[in-house]
Amino acid sequence: MTSPRSSRRRLAAGTAVVVVALLSTAACGGGGGGKSDGNAKAPGFNAAVNKVANASDKKGGTLKFIGTQDADSWDPQRGYYGFMWDFARYYTRQLVSFTPEPGLASTTLKPDLATGLAKVEDGGKTYTYTLKDGLKWEDGSPLTSKDVKYGIERIWAQDVISGGPIYLQQVLDPKGEYKGPYKDTSADKLGLKSIETPDDKTIVFRLPKPNSDFEQMLAMPSGSPVPAAKDTAAKYGLKPFSSGPYKFQSYTPNKSMVLVRNTNWSASTDDLRKALPDKITVTLTTNADDMDKRLINGDYDLDLNATGVGQAARAEVLGKNKANADNPDTGFIRYAVFPTTVKPMDNIHCRKAVILAADHKSLQTARGGPQAGGAIAPNMLPLGIKGADGKYDPYNVLKDTTGNVEEAKKELKACGQPDGFKTTIAVRNNKPIEIATAESLQESLKKVGITTELDEFDGAQTSGIIGAPKTVKSKGYGIIIMGWGADFPSGQGFLQPLVDSRFILESGNNNFAEIKDKAIDGLFDQALTQTDANAAAEVYKQINQKVSEGAYYLPFTFEKNIIWRSSRLTNVYTADAYNGRYDYASLGVQ
Repeated sequence: MTSPRSSRRRLAAGTAVVVVALLSTAACGGGGGGKSDGNAKAPGFNAAVNKVANASDKKGGTLKFIGTQDADSWDPQRGYYGFMWDFARYYTRQLVSFTPEPGLASTTLKPDLATGLAKVEDGGKTYTYTLKDGLKWEDGSPLTSKDVKYGIERIWAQDVISGGPIYLQQVLDPKGEYKGPYKDTSADKLGLKSIETPDDKTIVFRLPKPNSDFEQMLAMPSGSPVPAAKDTAAKYGLKPFSSGPYKFQSYTPNKSMVLVRNTNWSASTDDLRKALPDKITVTLTTNADDMDKRLINGDYDLDLNATGVGQAARAEVLGKNKANADNPDTGFIRYAVFPTTVKPMDNIHCRKAVILAADHKSLQTARGGPQAGGAIAPNMLPLGIKGADGKYDPYNVLKDTTGNVEEAKKELKACGQPDGFKTTIAVRNNKPIEIATAESLQESLKKVGITTELDEFDGAQTSGIIGAPKTVKSKGYGIIIMGWGADFPSGQGFLQPLVDSRFILESGNNNFAEIKDKAIDGLFDQALTQTDANAAAEVYKQINQKVSEGAYYLPFTFEKNIIWRSSRLTNVYTADAYNGRYDYASLGVQ
């Protein structure tokens, strides 16, 4: 997930996954450092990490978000940023979703629109769900199994609504035979054969072959229903039709959003969303340092993007305002990736030279140090994923933390560039922490003769710039600065969009390196048939090793953030299901 799932979120996007230098917030009337605002008082440092702070069922008030990054899209089938996946639960529901509990417990699936988890038959190839009674859309019309099918079918329309995760498309139609609802010649636009809706309450998924993570895929926003009559295609993200407790009142891209209660949502059908605030607002700004000040001053409740307070405000937050801060592991890896279509990064030895020359200590410092940035990452599989091994260090970065110039020069000679080479580093212009990271890398590469130019591209256009392989090649992006969190907590949910050749897309691509390795693809096929999670983990361990051996990525850190919560927030807790972000759908305000 791009971070923005995120991640797991989520991408991070995201992303699906997706980072921001800082962003943080407090709320009108909320305060920092344990300051009282009415009856509100901050509960203490790390009070909401894997546990509930300020538990309350009190309804009412306005929950105020602020951020420096709008979503890639608020369309449930298009969004890939981790914070979008978390926030989308205000207005979308899925057949199954994650448990509203702190920490690891959040990764357990629970029924949402469905009466229970799937009835699984045919050796793991058939999944059947029954919808709950009384489900309604925001206009009061009934929500049916056909709406669920149509919403999922929209994933196939990559030429119209690209950018979101495509797991369901890959699993349900691996040959790409269905062309999506906009090209569907059937009268009801429900021509995807692998999903059946025998009646309005029943939906059946027929997989060509088993996939042990299938229900995890259905829990993503891309599994959300969409009523065909309300689908505005590429414009749907401007005002999605709500099946959740809130609906869009207004939205101005890159500026603001207001959600109000959906009076046709019924709590009796939804055990997963508390729906405490009366209104939810989002303010978007481009000045990250000013946003931190407004956060500390109590103008907002929390940072929409959840990427941590910036360097300018960090000392103040960790000083007299420490009671308003949490320092969770996010599940994200921050990294550089090398597009193999851009010379000389098509040569493995040139890629290895960059990895070996990099000053990992300096990169960690640029990201905020061990506390605000995270531990140095020696490989590309986060520690919370089965199959991860924090001691697997093929380039000895945990030992040679400032780089290995001698070995880097040997690799340059092997790649036919003994005096170094020139390339361009692509970095989002709205992510100061990423720009600082790029500058750190730029400086360390000079030591071996590798000269780089930074291209700060529009971070709001990620999918169409670095997510478009033709653009990457034409611009000569030899290095891209990015980050990623698991779409769901497995090796498939983290690694597959990044390294499987079948996930390379013309737009919204996340396999920036354009890795095309049949051995890696085959290992994914092997892992996905495993019914035992530990057996699958061993395969993901092999995939991680092959990716490291191929030198496609330069991992920076296993990320940690210092995130802000206003004193008046209630039911605040970090959830592993949302990459250490707060569970937005559980939040209330005093």
